[in-house]
Amino acid sequence: MIEEFLDHILAGGTTEVEEAVRKAAAAEITPRFRQLATHEIVEKNGPHDLVTIADQAAEAHLTASLTALLPGSVVVGEEAVHADPAVYDALQGDAPVWIVDPVDGTRQFVRGESGFCTLVALARRGELLASWTYAPVLDEMAVAVRGRGATLNGLPIRAGAPETGAVLDVATSHPDYTTEDQKRALLGLDVDGVRPRPCGSAGLEYLAVARGALDATAFSWEYAWDHAAGLLLVVEAGGAHTTLAGEPFRITGGNALPFTAARDAATAERIRTLLRGR
Repeated sequence: MIEEFLDHILAGGTTEVEEAVRKAAAAEITPRFRQLATHEIVEKNGPHDLVTIADQAAEAHLTASLTALLPGSVVVGEEAVHADPAVYDALQGDAPVWIVDPVDGTRQFVRGESGFCTLVALARRGELLASWTYAPVLDEMAVAVRGRGATLNGLPIRAGAPETGAVLDVATSHPDYTTEDQKRALLGLDVDGVRPRPCGSAGLEYLAVARGALDATAFSWEYAWDHAAGLLLVVEAGGAHTTLAGEPFRITGGNALPFTAARDAATAERIRTLLRGR
């Protein structure tokens, strides 16, 4: 069953997962958009790290539906890991793993802004196989399948490359999520020819790179639920990613941070060089 389903996904059979993601959003997220009560919003690790009843309910919904699609699979979700950090270890196991961020961009969701999304990725033994990025208010569904490219609302997308000499637009980590060393590294982007700005929803920033609307990201944290879906989307759209050490980002962790995802390999290397300060 597991191998058959994975083969089905890799052959482009992503519709069942798309439907599961849409149903979770329709049942648990969009009815609460701009309808949250104060007691339904909780700070986890500070004012910029929020969780809402929509996050929790959507993750529970997806956990049930995705594991039903693929018996024997497990879920590594942001809220489950917050409750039990040992859940994260499943990324290094043999079972297929659904990596879930039920509401990526919770701050935007809480503020009643449209810039949030649901992220789902399917991985096995640390390798990304497929991903789904769904922005319900924007009505955008981006899908990537390893070796088969990336689509947005069913149409192929390509990251392309920045025009020669163009100023690079780069979305970067919020300062609250950076160490002093990482802050110094990100300051390397404050140069002529680069226009850094704080990121919004990580998933939507990756989608912007994949569709050629943003040149690169520079992020200083490595939680898989924020990055897995978007990194595969960027790669399948023709882009590239690299850590400070010049290695591809690993969803299992232990990466040299900050890292970048960019529209092409040359841009990724330029951002990495600036982050390294040389």
